[in-house]
Amino acid sequence: MSTQKTSYSILELALVSEGHSLKETYTNVLNLAQQAEQFGYKRYWLAEHHNSSNIGSSATSVLIGYVAEGTNTIRIGSGGIMLPNHSPLIIAEQFGTLASLYPNRIDLGLGRAPGTDRETAQAIRSDFMQAAQSFPLELEKIERYFSKNNAGAKVRATVAEGVDVPIYILGSSTDSAHLAAKKGLPYAFASHFATTYLNDALNIYRNEFRSSNTLQKPYVMVGVNIIIAETDEEAHQLATSLIRLIVGIFTGKRDLVQPPTTMTNDLKEIMQNPQVLQMLKYSFIGSKATVKAKVKSFIEQTKADELIAVTNIYDINDRIRSYQFFTEIMEELNLE
Repeated sequence: MSTQKTSYSILELALVSEGHSLKETYTNVLNLAQQAEQFGYKRYWLAEHHNSSNIGSSATSVLIGYVAEGTNTIRIGSGGIMLPNHSPLIIAEQFGTLASLYPNRIDLGLGRAPGTDRETAQAIRSDFMQAAQSFPLELEKIERYFSKNNAGAKVRATVAEGVDVPIYILGSSTDSAHLAAKKGLPYAFASHFATTYLNDALNIYRNEFRSSNTLQKPYVMVGVNIIIAETDEEAHQLATSLIRLIVGIFTGKRDLVQPPTTMTNDLKEIMQNPQVLQMLKYSFIGSKATVKAKVKSFIEQTKADELIAVTNIYDINDRIRSYQFFTEIMEELNLE
């Protein structure tokens, strides 16, 4: 029996489907956010990726502004800004501006990975590796720029000072768990693709957590892949697009999101590959009843405060329907 309600949110990569333009992709991003707001999702986060033809969320803060303008109440944020790619001053200015335009609705999720390949990371910022190793210091700069106490400094992000932008630490290994705990910040783990260290990272974060002005107790968000349809068979058919995306990651041949097909023996075999199995460990695919049982078990295992769902489906209407089913599941579980 769950006494604590689990919040539910969406992580959006602006995936580009075969036969769709970038403009159509961004229109669908906003459409989904508007639907998510109606369904009762807590937040809608946009990722940062570069040099991938199938991912449109490269200019993350620009997209956040676009989505925030087209919605009214749902929180919009970054899942995340890959801080070593950027100057902390510029990020503080961007998010300070966003939060002034859309008060009490903007989140700043920060990660230390590049969100791309080594060559592109180098093209974005020649001292990327140094910036990645300095992530805790870069985070402190961001916090300083948002503080009213920075008003007397020589270098200021004046549009950020005193503006309320909650900071979240993102992680896919155990490194960021230590940092989030030490800083007393909420922690979001990317278990929708990085499954190996989930339990270790959550244990570290909870055990080492120090209360702060931001948080009195740990706050955990965890990523899950969710594909829900009327039947298990239909959901697994929709998931063939995701399987092909994963094959593209492993082979280095990243293609646009392909339309779903029947679940062939070849695709079933790929799903049994140890690497793919590991990557999809927290992927819940099936009918509402099937997914509900898996999600319930996952919440009991992780004791997560919030699930952030990723739904990589070719067609926007199928995606919206899957997210609607997920809302129903979460509402039902929160009543149990």
